[in-house]
This record gives sequence, structure tokens and C-alpha cells, in this order.
Amino acid sequence: MILAGDVGGTKVHLALYSFANGRLQPVRDQKFPAHEFASLDAVVNQFLSHNEQHRSEIVAACFGCPGPVRGGRITLTNLPWTLDTRELQKSLSIQHIFLINDLEANGYGIPELAPDKIFTLHAGDPNAEGHRGLIAAGTGLGEALMIWDGKRHRPIPSEGGHCDFSARTDREITLLQYLHHTLAGRVSCERVVSGLGIKNVYAFLRDVEKLDEPQWLRNRMASEDPNAVISQCAEDGSSSICFETMKIFSAAYGAEAGNIALKVLAMGGIYVGGGIAPKILKTLQNGFFTQAFLDKGRLSVLLQAIPVRVILDDTCALLGAAAFAEARASELSGHSERAASLQL
Repeated sequence: MILAGDVGGTKVHLALYSFANGRLQPVRDQKFPAHEFASLDAVVNQFLSHNEQHRSEIVAACFGCPGPVRGGRITLTNLPWTLDTRELQKSLSIQHIFLINDLEANGYGIPELAPDKIFTLHAGDPNAEGHRGLIAAGTGLGEALMIWDGKRHRPIPSEGGHCDFSARTDREITLLQYLHHTLAGRVSCERVVSGLGIKNVYAFLRDVEKLDEPQWLRNRMASEDPNAVISQCAEDGSSSICFETMKIFSAAYGAEAGNIALKVLAMGGIYVGGGIAPKILKTLQNGFFTQAFLDKGRLSVLLQAIPVRVILDDTCALLGAAAFAEARASELSGHSERAASLQL
């Protein structure tokens, strides 16, 4: 059995997997609010306390985490945790434990997805082969490259979401100036294209452009998840400030996706992951994302040929972490759980 984890800035999603006919099969999964725990160990122990037999059956574990992993160690980007594979092996009594970047985990998860868990936003040339790019807005902004070696795509983690935000229009220039002032300095792409970014754009429209914020909306923003309110009211047409917020957000999202496509020459496609995209499919289809994705001057024709696909399965990173754990553990131990399931 494989233990997989998707460690985000707001939640930790854990799952146990077995194999059947060479495919990952979910056994159990659970989400935990990250801020309620002092460490990843505490989350895992609570998850496994429901069935101690499962603990004894785990042969490997992998956790996809936000931030760069170096030497089996990571200090998380949006959580006050430092993780170390050696310490986790001791505290959890699991022989093979791996830490990888969360977007790297998503990259390994894409081949494990069912076809109906991927939505095509821009068809491009569906038969083209080549490198791929992955971008995922959630609590923060994750990016990864998937390098085509002639047989498979090899995920390469990056911290591209922390690159400088590139304003493209007069409105975005004013937004950049506003954020430069309110943040007292540098503005990364994540400050616009992320859950935090949605709130930043909304505040800009309210405070600088003076778009109307009716009392009913103010009340909902105070009592509910602001991002959920903004995206819902944008899609149902009940609020112009929410619509404009998501218009700016989705255009910035598409522009950054296009930047990745250019940097890696992603003829194999751009994949849009993260927790936000599946919830705003209507917004992503309204044209602002795709227009910005394609708006690359002399290279726009090249972008026309690159497919853009949205990952609908929120377990993609879990599947990728599990696949990575099994593959690496089989290399180290000489026994493959996946291969063994094909012989049953």
C-alpha cells in the first residue's frame, strides 16, 4: 500500500492507494485543515489512527509540497513547517519516504488520470508531441515543466510562480502600481494569479477604480469564503466588481500560461491544475484566458497550435505522489507493487 499526500497552504490531503491491474486504486482519503496541526507527522498520525492495520501495510510514502525540495528537505512556502525525509522515516516508521514539489507531483499524476478528468479549453493540435507546461493557481501559484524525452514526460519542478508579475495593459500597469504600494515592494505573479491574487484584484477595483461594492456583497464577503463569493457572483452576473475581478484574474492566468508555453516550447500542451480552475470553468471559457494565452505578438501562431487542458480531478497531485513513491521504492527495493498487481 502507498501513502500519498498533497500538502497545500490551507489543507493537507492524504490518501492510501493499492494497485489493481497496474492502476492505482484509492483505499481511503481525507482532508485536514493545515493550520490546526503543528507538523505533517501529526496530520499523518491522525489519518492513520483510524486503521492501524493500514499503517503496517504501507511500503512507501510521498508528499507533494509547495516550495523547492533540496536534499530531502523543504521549508514550506505557505506553512511554518520544515520537512525532512529522514526525520519523517523515523517518526512514521515508513522505510521509503519521498518529498517532491507539489507541481512535480501533479506532473506525475497526469498520466494516471481518466480521460473524463481533463477538460480541453483550447484544442490546438491534439496530435502534437513535445514538452508540456503545468500551471496551477490555488493558495499560491505553482508551475512546472514536463520534458518529453521521446518516451515519456519527466516533470521538472520550478518556482516560476514567484517570478515578477508582467503587466500587459494600462489597467494591469495601474494594478501593478497599486500592489507595489500596498505590498511595499516587489510584486510576483502569485500576487495576482492565486487565491490571494483574486482578493488583491478585488481590492484594487474597489479602492482605485471605485467599482460599486453593494452592502449585500460586503456582507457575504465578511461571512463566507471571499474567493468563492467573487467567482460565484462573477459567473452568475450578479456583481460587476466580481465579474471585472475574474476578468483580470483569468487574463493574467492565461498570459502566464502562455509565457510558460513559450519558455518550454510546450507543443505537447499546457495543463491548468490547482483548486481554482475547475471551479471557474465558465469564467475560463469566456475568452479572456485564451485571448491572453494567444496574445504573444509574432509568436501567436505558435500558441494557436498548443493545446490547453484543465485538470478536473483534485486528486491529481495525490495520484502523482503515489505513482512517484511506488516507482522510486521499486527501484530501491527491487519489488514493484504496480507490476505485481498485473500478475494477480
